[in-house]
Amino acid sequence: MVIKKLTSSLYAERLLKQVIDNSEATDWDSAVLEWDITDWDEDYYLETSCLCGKENLRYLFTITNRENGNRLEPIGSQCIKKFERKDLNEKTAIYEKLFKLKAALSENKYIGLSSEFFSRRLLDFFFEQEVYSIGELNFLKKMFNKKDKSKITDKQQRKINYHIISQIIPYLRDTLS
Repeated sequence: MVIKKLTSSLYAERLLKQVIDNSEATDWDSAVLEWDITDWDEDYYLETSCLCGKENLRYLFTITNRENGNRLEPIGSQCIKKFERKDLNEKTAIYEKLFKLKAALSENKYIGLSSEFFSRRLLDFFFEQEVYSIGELNFLKKMFNKKDKSKITDKQQRKINYHIISQIIPYLRDTLS
């Protein structure tokens, strides 16, 4: 049962209490269905604590209850995973990739179309944010999915670089600044 698994630590008990106290539902399984991620940030200095009490968070999220408008913040990605909702897990994974892209950008690292920085879901996210068209999404996914990256032609690599440099990086600069 989820509640037994959750209440195995003081942190989990605090999370459970906060979520249920701020939900319309009175049980964990129903309460977790009321929440959405509505904001996210990064603490480079690891000075923030989760609402459960866990310290030194890097990735900070705000969740909002769609039934009553209550907000809980900051909440860490590990606590969001305790909701055991695929949609929230995917969203936190996307935001963590975005944070890694931002860090690479600020450190002037080369950003290639690799699993270090991208995922299929992140490519979809950029499309949903209107960073590029459906045709460009399909091309990037096709290139991302290639098992043997050495088979990417010079022309394809230039096109990949174009999308990263002229579309994705400006989006990151505008969104994550």
